[in-house]
Amino acid sequence: MYLCEPVVNILSRLLLCPQKATLYFYLEATRLINKKIILLLLFVFSAQIYGYAMNSSKEVKDTLKIYLSPTGNDSSAGTTNKPVLTIEKAHQLASSYYKKKVIQFIFKDGVYYLPSTINVAASQSGSRDFPVFYKAENIGQAIISGGTLLNLKWEKWKNGIFRAKNNQPNVHLDQLYVNGKRQPMARYPNIVLNKNVFDCWDLSNNHAVDSITDFIYSHRAKRWKNPKGAYVHAMHSALWGDMHWIVLKKDKNDQLVMQGGWQNNRPSPMHPVFRMIENVFEELDQPGEWYYDNQDQVIYYYPLKGQNLSKATVEAVRLKHLVVLSGTQSAPVKDVHWEGFVFKHSARTFMENKEPLLRSDWTIYRGGSFNLRGTEHCSVRECEFDQVGGNAIMVDSYNRYVSIYGCNIHESGANGIAFVGDPSEVKSPLFRYGPQNYDNIDMTPGTRGENHPAYCDVQQCLITQTGRVEKQTSPIEISMSYRIRISHCSIFDVPRAGINISEGTYGGHIIEDCDVFNTVLETSDHGSFNSWGRDRFWTNDCKTTSQQVSKNPNLPYLDMCSPTIIRHNRWRCDHGWDIDLDDGSSFYRIYDNILLNGGLKLREGFDRIATNNIIINNSVHLHVWYANSNDIISQNILFDAYKPIGMNVCMSASDKWGKIIDSNFYISDDNSRLYYKRHGCDLNSISGDPKFKDEQNGDYTVNESSQALQVGFRNFDMHNFGVTLARLKKISKSPVFPEVLKQKKIRTIKKKQWLGAFLKDITTIAEMSAVGWKEQSGVLITDLAVHSTLYKQGLRANDLIISLNKTPVTRVFSFLDSIHQESEQSVVLKVWRNQQEMSLKINLNQ
Repeated sequence: MYLCEPVVNILSRLLLCPQKATLYFYLEATRLINKKIILLLLFVFSAQIYGYAMNSSKEVKDTLKIYLSPTGNDSSAGTTNKPVLTIEKAHQLASSYYKKKVIQFIFKDGVYYLPSTINVAASQSGSRDFPVFYKAENIGQAIISGGTLLNLKWEKWKNGIFRAKNNQPNVHLDQLYVNGKRQPMARYPNIVLNKNVFDCWDLSNNHAVDSITDFIYSHRAKRWKNPKGAYVHAMHSALWGDMHWIVLKKDKNDQLVMQGGWQNNRPSPMHPVFRMIENVFEELDQPGEWYYDNQDQVIYYYPLKGQNLSKATVEAVRLKHLVVLSGTQSAPVKDVHWEGFVFKHSARTFMENKEPLLRSDWTIYRGGSFNLRGTEHCSVRECEFDQVGGNAIMVDSYNRYVSIYGCNIHESGANGIAFVGDPSEVKSPLFRYGPQNYDNIDMTPGTRGENHPAYCDVQQCLITQTGRVEKQTSPIEISMSYRIRISHCSIFDVPRAGINISEGTYGGHIIEDCDVFNTVLETSDHGSFNSWGRDRFWTNDCKTTSQQVSKNPNLPYLDMCSPTIIRHNRWRCDHGWDIDLDDGSSFYRIYDNILLNGGLKLREGFDRIATNNIIINNSVHLHVWYANSNDIISQNILFDAYKPIGMNVCMSASDKWGKIIDSNFYISDDNSRLYYKRHGCDLNSISGDPKFKDEQNGDYTVNESSQALQVGFRNFDMHNFGVTLARLKKISKSPVFPEVLKQKKIRTIKKKQWLGAFLKDITTIAEMSAVGWKEQSGVLITDLAVHSTLYKQGLRANDLIISLNKTPVTRVFSFLDSIHQESEQSVVLKVWRNQQEMSLKINLNQ
């Protein structure tokens, strides 16, 4: 099972790119062969073939070096002693040498305040023999800035606030940096230390002392003379991301007139609590905050304690994009490599985030501080992206063999790295969550063309604190792309998923050796890894999907051209699942992973194989499976019985679950192991003590006498997760290793009956996720006999009852009490089904 996929991958890459196939073969061989001599020979061989890519600083005889400096002069020759000032002049000096010499644009130390975006066209490409390098002379000392240095004369104003006239009127002040640190606009509520949602709330606080709704509907807006240009940021009502608005004016009733809210592909009203407004002059009341009066061109700033403004470096942001490699599929930018830079001061783009990514929850802005579009064999190596305003790196549409290596991306406004293809190439695309018309879909597998990223890799990258403005983002985002490889990345402290795959198109990705934790810190119903599988085959009515796949078993593979592999990673999510395969995610291979807290969730998919994983203090969450899913869960170490929700929606009580749900090792009692034997599960599983080597320090190797080996579990490397580059490893973090809870007892869930229906309270995030509901409130119908009166009147299993005669339903006890006190013969129930509200009139006397 594990051998055939790598061989196919190697052969396919060999045909398209022999050089990269050699390195790819080496990486596969390190997993498949445990022979040091063979691996050493493979490494030497691959290093020789890879040549300059393995050592881009290697001296080549035919090399042209052009030096740049922030203090250079464009009348100079571009030598190390006489550098030029601008990239335009450097390009001019190199114009006759492209593809004739190796060209190195060497940037001396300093800050390069760009007058405009650096554009690299196809005509400025290199070749395999003569690549083009943009290099910092000293790594991390050449800073590419999309901002400008402000020379300000500060004066005291009042209440500790200083002000200064801006003498650069063409600068749009969207962000202000003081001594290299991005400062917040004047805002309400103020920033609160150790809070994460918009830096002022945490998810456990659902009620504000001073209600945030005041700033739109009540007395607070009365204080604001002219809030035009302010920004309102609010979380989705179900915490599935966020939305943003710009204030156009304040009306005569002191209500804000706003425009926006398009930044979520499943929009909702604002969350009633988690909101924030910024860029309001009257809210300038906390150290670090600032406000810019556009009309008078005056900057107001409340300095931090001990900050000397006369000596401070103050910078404003100007450009959205710092570097753009812009080619086409027919005329791509080739063999261009950027190395060793710091990228800073790119503008926020949250109001331009409008494009839906098929049926995922996302919208996207196709731009970032570093853009690649229409490229082949290009790279970004050992660069830092420091507090950029939007996406750090955007790999847009046609790109082949892009390599992003050794980068440190932190505090970006949106995504860290985004791979996004062209939706016009997707066959039968849909752009919103909802039903599919099976009579009209294109049944031909694959894509219409090649205008998407493919065969790209992200290696040895440290990505943290992304999504500082936009929460429906991820350190690594993949959409409409093929065979993206992510390896040895450390990802943590982010608002939503660490790695997100928006839909199945086109699969073939490999995620390996990564360390992903402290995720889903500002949102809900998500995982450290998240995917959706809302491809052509899927509709939100699972019975219809199941019926269609039974007729045509090839349906789940129309958009997923190859399996996606998740192997040898360490995951931890404390506000969701460690790995969350949602809404039809199919054709996955998940093995040799350590899941430290949230477990593995599999919902509504086909052909998923999860083997040889260690799931600490948790288990596999089975959500709304198809009867013909062909899933395999085997040879894993689990701590508890499976956690099914909604499994009776598409299957009967006697149906077998999956293809093989067996031969697992349980760290719990036999009741957990055999709890679901009626569904064909775990007849050959065993339970006991796994005999971990050093669980307190995260080494879950089992010793030779462990019974876990009897079910086929095999030990794998417990080290080298995440970045191993010394430069990045020393500034990275590690997850907290939980106390292992052994011999966990299974809990029986008490259910109430009502006219043939079994009812329970919504009490967990898992139950909220299963029905797509926004809060832990409502009454869930877990089982309902088809011959019951309620079934005949329209109720179904997995319906969530949310109101009774227009009165909200919160708990089973109060619901049944209200039913028993009802004097009328019929009631109107509002239920939540397939993530839509519907009303049903129920006759209580039938």
